[in-house]
Amino acid sequence: MKTRRISIAIVLFVSLFVLNTQSKTVDPYKVLGVDKSSSQREIQKAFHKLSLQYHPDKNKSKGAQEKFAEINNAYEILSDEEKRKNYDLYGDEKGAPRFDAGGAGDQGGYTYFTSGGPGQSGFNFGPGGMGGQGGAKSFSFSFGGPGSQSSSGFGLDDIFSNLFGGGVGSGSKFGGFGGFGGSGRSQSRTKNSGKSIPSINSQMYKKELSDKGMTWLLLSHTYTSRGIQYYESVIGEVASSLNGAMKVGRINCETDASFCKGLGIYPRNVPRLFVYSLKSSGNGALMEYSDDLDVKRVKSFCHEHLPRFSKRVDLDHFDFVSQAVGGLPKVMLLSTKKDTPVIWRALSGLYRNRFVFYDAQVRDASDPSVQRLGVDGLPAIVGWLSNGEKQILRTGISVKDLKSAVQDLSGLLDNFEKKNKKAASAQSKSEQSEPEAKQVPVLTGSNFNDICGEKTPVCVIGVFRSSKARDKLEKVLLSVSQKSLSRRQNTAYGSRDSVSYALLDAARQQSFLNAFDKSGYKSSDKVLLAYKLRKGKFAVFEGEVTTEDAESFISSVLSGDVQFSNTRQKPIAK
Repeated sequence: MKTRRISIAIVLFVSLFVLNTQSKTVDPYKVLGVDKSSSQREIQKAFHKLSLQYHPDKNKSKGAQEKFAEINNAYEILSDEEKRKNYDLYGDEKGAPRFDAGGAGDQGGYTYFTSGGPGQSGFNFGPGGMGGQGGAKSFSFSFGGPGSQSSSGFGLDDIFSNLFGGGVGSGSKFGGFGGFGGSGRSQSRTKNSGKSIPSINSQMYKKELSDKGMTWLLLSHTYTSRGIQYYESVIGEVASSLNGAMKVGRINCETDASFCKGLGIYPRNVPRLFVYSLKSSGNGALMEYSDDLDVKRVKSFCHEHLPRFSKRVDLDHFDFVSQAVGGLPKVMLLSTKKDTPVIWRALSGLYRNRFVFYDAQVRDASDPSVQRLGVDGLPAIVGWLSNGEKQILRTGISVKDLKSAVQDLSGLLDNFEKKNKKAASAQSKSEQSEPEAKQVPVLTGSNFNDICGEKTPVCVIGVFRSSKARDKLEKVLLSVSQKSLSRRQNTAYGSRDSVSYALLDAARQQSFLNAFDKSGYKSSDKVLLAYKLRKGKFAVFEGEVTTEDAESFISSVLSGDVQFSNTRQKPIAK
């Protein structure tokens, strides 16, 4: 028995000696393949490359787990300036002149994290074996680290470059939620990461996300989700590059199972990524990311689902008359960008119910179409109040990064909206004070030239044959005449009267009507005529005339979508 005990002791001593000898030969610089003079950036890139190569979820070869743990152990030392300094001086990151595997109470050894238990994600292996048995503790490592550059080499100045040239920033902080860098133990790191990304519950979802116009990148998980720290590091990089156009959040489907179920999110053994964005219909929807967990691909997925509420137009063929007036105020971005810039797409989502968005690609500021608008520098934003008044909001725009650009231009749109409200209020008061706005004049020989003369492009005449028809037509035309779309013509140079309105008593002006139609519309109780005196052309609408019918007819007349006919002779009112 004594001999057996001695044998066991010898075996244990030899095992510990071998393990200690092996750990002493582990050089973190050699593990990551970097020089002692390497910068933190170079160390981080090497770590990302190797961790992706040996991650146990992707690399099933023998020894991959041990290699992966070794890589994490090396990065744990070299990513921390104090530990790196201690290792360079003493050969041990703790400051002691040794670099051993550690015994009871030490922090030596390696860690590979996988499923873990609630509150942490990992199991350890070191001198005591898998799980850290035998009383020995071990290091805990994770993905991530300082900085926010992708291991794929995808820069922040690629498809996510801001709309005015230059980068959108690459800081390790994003959206005020903190970053995903640094080092630490697995358990404490998981807790800290939980604070980095705000938790989303059903109440916050309704208040901050649902149909609000902002795009969100959401991480769904449980306490036991595998590899959650790597997901967090990827989210950190993506969120940093799109800070201002996108926000991030996490949903714990273990503590809020009913909320996840209501969203159609069911927990798995690994985290899941979703993008919440507004569709063209204006309703929000969740789209799951199912590709490889690669920073570049996740960025592209998020970029694809940013709002698209800005209509791209050709400035040379843009119809300012029909588009620049009526309803919501309009804003147009002029830039040299081939596609609608990220900043403008983000703003189009946030302000989709308050403005109509357009954007146009132009060659440069010397483009005739740009000069006609009075723009002297690009990029530029031009706005139209709801009364058709054009304003140059800003030219030669230059911004620092995506977040500051969205904030700056949001302020610009807010101020323009205030101007529009003041202009609309002033217009309303002016119209109420004008007596003629309360009635539609009856056309006679004495007022014909003032109402339908050559200075008026289109004269809309409501023809009636009974008092009932007159009342109906007057009510319809009065309503339509108060709408700026049909009352004013707006161009890049200014505005002028485009439509005038009048009533005509068919019983007294039959000869006038015969100039348009041989029968003089005798079979109709009421008729709408759109007459262009200068061109000697007209269009007609017969039947039951409603306000909607009149608006549609007049809009078609203005846009040229209705067929015009030549008058039989020049009509003369009595």
